[in-house]
Amino acid sequence: MKLKEIVDSYMQQVPEVKDYCERCLKTERWDSNAVLMVVDAAFTSIGLNYFQVVVPKVENFRQEFVGPGRIRTLEDLAAANDDELESIWKNKRSWQMAKSVASYLARIGKDKGLNDRQAFIYWAKHAQLDDWGKDPVGEIKGVGINSFQYLRMMGGVDTVMPDKIVKRVIAEILDKANIEMPSTDIEFVRLMERMAPEVDYRAIELCWMTWLIQSEAGMSRMEKYSRLLPRI
Repeated sequence: MKLKEIVDSYMQQVPEVKDYCERCLKTERWDSNAVLMVVDAAFTSIGLNYFQVVVPKVENFRQEFVGPGRIRTLEDLAAANDDELESIWKNKRSWQMAKSVASYLARIGKDKGLNDRQAFIYWAKHAQLDDWGKDPVGEIKGVGINSFQYLRMMGGVDTVMPDKIVKRVIAEILDKANIEMPSTDIEFVRLMERMAPEVDYRAIELCWMTWLIQSEAGMSRMEKYSRLLPRI
């Protein structure tokens, strides 16, 4: 079986994934709000269930802080009171990560004369995977390669996260195609970026596909969260 045929068989299970990825690449997730995207990445970084835990908590944060105008900008997030933030999400490391990322992106905005969303996009376009650990965002405590890549994706970069679910599904595909699985995270990302045009998909679509075909309560996440996905 050819690689494209194998990938097609997986992608056909998640036909809406292209639309979700399109919005991600346009930095339009969470209503194009950079604060919410940074908070999403910070909550996601500790590995809890994304749809059941992270998304509801980001929504709580939106209702408590963003909606009433208490936190409007990345600069506001960077300066926010820790105790108040922890009333929404108890994990201190997540908030330190969120505030540090927000502070750096806000500085880019000031230096370049960009709004929050533009500053996020500017960083993502210029951040380099190979030196991710030396990047000002990559150096922040709590930002591993997965969070780094997730932020780049939300900033408009067509790439993948080398997380355990993505790697497990792609390893299954590569095994069926008799292709060797890369041994390092960076090699894995590079293989995915090379492979994507060969199978006529974008790298980010392959990444999202691996998450959305997972089953919860006997149905795929694509099916279970069909009403939620267009809102995030």
